[in-house]
Amino acid sequence: MPLLSLSNDGKVAIISMENGKNANNLAFAQQLLALLNQVTDDKTYKALILTSSDEKNWSQGIDVSWLMGSIQRGNRDDVKAFLSTMDEIYRVMLQYPMPIIAAINGHTFGNGVVIAAACDFRFMRSDRGYVCFPEVDMSIPFVPGLIDVILKAMPQHTFNDMILTGRRVTANELADAKFIDRTFESVEALQDGTLEFARTFKKGRAIFAEHKKRLHKPVLNALAVKNPPVIEALDILL
Repeated sequence: MPLLSLSNDGKVAIISMENGKNANNLAFAQQLLALLNQVTDDKTYKALILTSSDEKNWSQGIDVSWLMGSIQRGNRDDVKAFLSTMDEIYRVMLQYPMPIIAAINGHTFGNGVVIAAACDFRFMRSDRGYVCFPEVDMSIPFVPGLIDVILKAMPQHTFNDMILTGRRVTANELADAKFIDRTFESVEALQDGTLEFARTFKKGRAIFAEHKKRLHKPVLNALAVKNPPVIEALDILL
């Protein structure tokens, strides 16, 4: 079953998460990576919007039931493949040959926040939806390189507060912290505003890829160096 869909508005590609809570598991990661590559292969696209069709959720992060079930059933290779595929997604996004705008229309938790952080811009509706890191309540530590992904977009003091308290934060608070670039009063305004912004990008694709590769080199190095040994040991549960 497709967990995501690809559409377009002229030269703007739109990837929409289509599975309600949009929990992240191996199938989700594989489909997202495939769509990111499909958009890259189409040279007509100048910008990408990443959004959700659900009225309440953008992404509630890792599919914990799938994760724990896979480990309990001994399917450790599936978990490793998921974590490695997510790392490849971040590497692709951080060097993507066009701007990626997250149109955050609802709740965004855990790994969903990491996906948002990997985008170049984050727009969010202010009338619904919270952002939080529930890992502290579930005793699940971050794979270390993901912290670098988050901190390329979120101030460390904001992340420190959120990761240690697990509290839910609003769009307006995150706009004050500069994690959210723009807020909108309704989902309709969010959709229209994101699309209007995406249409402004008409420059060559190579310069975006090179700018981002240079800008995010420390994060890319962190993903390459810090994460593989942790993933191989599956050292993600306390």
